Amino acid sequence: MKKVIIASLTAMFVLTGCNTFKGLGQDVSSAGNAVSGSAQEVQNKI
Repeated sequence: MKKVIIASLTAMFVLTGCNTFKGLGQDVSSAGNAVSGSAQEVQNKI
């Protein structure tokens, strides 16, 4: 019984971690797009 509980908790933490990293990747991607957009605007003004 303990093994089942431990396996369930481990799976839960692993899956939660994957979602967290996915969200982090999306945040970094959004920040990169914002920087690229700002750089493009500056370049167009020059």
